[in-house]
Amino acid sequence: MRLEVWCKSDKGLRRESNQDSFLINRDLGLFVVADGMGGHQGGEVASSMAVKTAEEFIMNKQHLFPNPRDLLAKAFEESCHRIYDRSHNESPELMGMGTTMVMLYLHGKSIYLCNVGDSRIYLFRKPNFWQITEDHSLVDEQLRAGLISEEQVKSFVGKNVITRSVGYERDVIVDVIERPLQSGDCFLLCSDGLSGMVNDANIASLINKLEPAAVVDACIDSALANGGDDNVTVMYVKVS
Repeated sequence: MRLEVWCKSDKGLRRESNQDSFLINRDLGLFVVADGMGGHQGGEVASSMAVKTAEEFIMNKQHLFPNPRDLLAKAFEESCHRIYDRSHNESPELMGMGTTMVMLYLHGKSIYLCNVGDSRIYLFRKPNFWQITEDHSLVDEQLRAGLISEEQVKSFVGKNVITRSVGYERDVIVDVIERPLQSGDCFLLCSDGLSGMVNDANIASLINKLEPAAVVDACIDSALANGGDDNVTVMYVKVS
């Protein structure tokens, strides 16, 4: 099987810079989207460091970890340590920076999906579309605990507060999901510049009616049409 990949990032209509980063490494079977936080410079630095460190770690250390789950968890951990240490020991002006990160990793006959923060990975298996990762955010935790309803989510105070990130603290817990490779499966990785502006039903509608090569542009156009309040990065991966 092979993977076809499309990706695009846009700074949106309200932000002066783009603090999102992404990575496509076909040789490693590694695909990443990260959404930085911590101010203009901090967010850019954190997301860029996260994806580069993860790529470097997986490239150089994969032979040491027969279990891909361990390899990926360690890659996130290394990214977290480097970002935290830089802001605390080398660049105090970047104190408080961190980033979300979602990752798709192909290994053998399996595909691994990893997440920290509120960037997302969705699975599309025609005609069905659902969120695979779980948001690490205050609003999502309140929703899962039954403290608020779906109807209250839009008006929830602190909707943008995330409860887990790469680099804000020195250690982080990463969610890792393993799925068997299946031809025809499509995965959409995105920052919350998409999921916060376009609901799942509308994203699903776009994917169902469009050819794969048109999905990324259509999603970003929809996010911008709905206000474009944040940087938006969309990656679409098809197993074929």
